[in-house]
Amino acid sequence: MGRGGACGFPHPGPLPEGEGAVSGAVGQRRHSTAGHALYVLRGNPVTAVAAAGTALLLLAAVLAPWLVPYDPIASDVSNALQAPSAAHWAGTDQLGRDIGSRILMAARLDLMIAASAVSLSFAVGAAAGAFCGYRGGRLDRWVGRFVDVLMAFPLFVLAMALVAALGNRVENIVIATAVINLPFYIRFARAEVNVRRNAGWVEAARACGEGHLSVVLRTLLPNVLPAMAVQVSLNLGWAILNAAGLSFIGLGVTAPTPEWGIMVAEGARFIGTGKWWLVGFPGLALMLAVLCFNLLGDGLRDMLDPRMRT
Repeated sequence: MGRGGACGFPHPGPLPEGEGAVSGAVGQRRHSTAGHALYVLRGNPVTAVAAAGTALLLLAAVLAPWLVPYDPIASDVSNALQAPSAAHWAGTDQLGRDIGSRILMAARLDLMIAASAVSLSFAVGAAAGAFCGYRGGRLDRWVGRFVDVLMAFPLFVLAMALVAALGNRVENIVIATAVINLPFYIRFARAEVNVRRNAGWVEAARACGEGHLSVVLRTLLPNVLPAMAVQVSLNLGWAILNAAGLSFIGLGVTAPTPEWGIMVAEGARFIGTGKWWLVGFPGLALMLAVLCFNLLGDGLRDMLDPRMRT
């Protein structure tokens, strides 16, 4: 008698060759996925550049404490408002702080805020949307109305209201950014699960004795998550922009903490004096970060689209 097969029934036939065949099939599938990703990157150089830029940004954020040549908070009024030079490649601000060092440390903070907020909204939104799409009924209607209420507000204004009510601490910025991203994941997961909940492979999972929770978490969600990866990449760019926007208007991270929005707000006062580097370099870093995540999302969509496979 062979080992147990699907739903606990005995698996007929010899196993050594079968195990090798399964192992070979898994390895071939992994090779096919990697080959398709390389195919998309070769066919779309913009996606390859975005992936490389995102990797460099993440690496710089992780290694920022060891890469910065100067203390990003320490003031040196004697070197205030120095133009870019060999000593300070991005110049100095009105307090003599090295702008390049502050940009690197700000990347670490902004990416941490964005990653935390998107992870929180993704986990809560995907789970809530999946269960609503699977069960339907009154719970689905209540959650749907909650999402409609959130979407009725301009999302940045809603984030402003939440931070103003909770206080402008980093954890509250994360919560506010996560809340305004919730509708995207709830709606996406609900729609995808609602389409698949009566599929044959879902019915097979139920016939095997799996409970509703197991069907949602182990059968439906894994089939929805790859498509949601595109939304995650796009939301990371929006979350960075949202955190910088809150700091720009004084509701986000407070000075002297290095943050891109604060740096742009502080440098905006000196635009008329020709001190372009005070706004130029932080604004360029913010623009490139958002652009890389948006372009990476387009590439992920191509990688996950079955119609792109050859």
